[in-house]
Amino acid sequence: MKLNLNGIKITWLGHATFHIETPGGKSILVDPWVEHNPMCPDDAKDFDNIDVMLITHGHGDHIGDAVTLAKKHDPMVVGVYELAMWMQKKGAKKISPMNKGGTQTVADVRVTMVHADHSCGIEDEGQIIYGGEACGYVVHFENDLKIYHAGDTNVFGDMKIIRDLYEPDLAMIPIGDHFTMGPREASYACELLRPKAVIPMHFGTFPVLTGTPKELEKLVREMGVEVVHTEPGKTLT
Repeated sequence: MKLNLNGIKITWLGHATFHIETPGGKSILVDPWVEHNPMCPDDAKDFDNIDVMLITHGHGDHIGDAVTLAKKHDPMVVGVYELAMWMQKKGAKKISPMNKGGTQTVADVRVTMVHADHSCGIEDEGQIIYGGEACGYVVHFENDLKIYHAGDTNVFGDMKIIRDLYEPDLAMIPIGDHFTMGPREASYACELLRPKAVIPMHFGTFPVLTGTPKELEKLVREMGVEVVHTEPGKTLT
């Protein structure tokens, strides 16, 4: 990876799940789905501690272990209002609800919630209940690096606003197709966002998620955007 993370450690755990360690030693887990995540290595499913949990939306492949890990590690759970309140009802002791356009400081990072173009029903005891809207996050670290986790989304024109307002250095964007963007749409997202580097996510977990990093790389070659090829469980520093 050519982009200097300046002390930040990023571990992709497969699908849309990331474990991020800040230069100050805080542990951030994004979209906690590890136990039944077929891409997550067995030795990466346990955590010493989790200080912050960021949740983009309520689908099972993003919150599958949210309740269990919230009870075990007592992190600050950040999510859209309705989802955060659901987490509290399920046993999360510390929640910090927010909504799109808002920014708050959690642990040692500034977190801004931004739009995502996706659905957000929560499967709960045989029913699908309203979980607010799906979102993404721009995380601003103390070393001034900015990371954008897009969540599950299609490309949308207001990604240019995310670029203009927040200027993310690194973007984590879905490329699998079918339920999110495929490589073609993701390349247009790169055109709008213009990050220095992109980590593709939400691909290959199931046969239906057919997009590949190589396809994206071909499409963004002329933009000068680095497509980071990584593997689940590998830590980028």
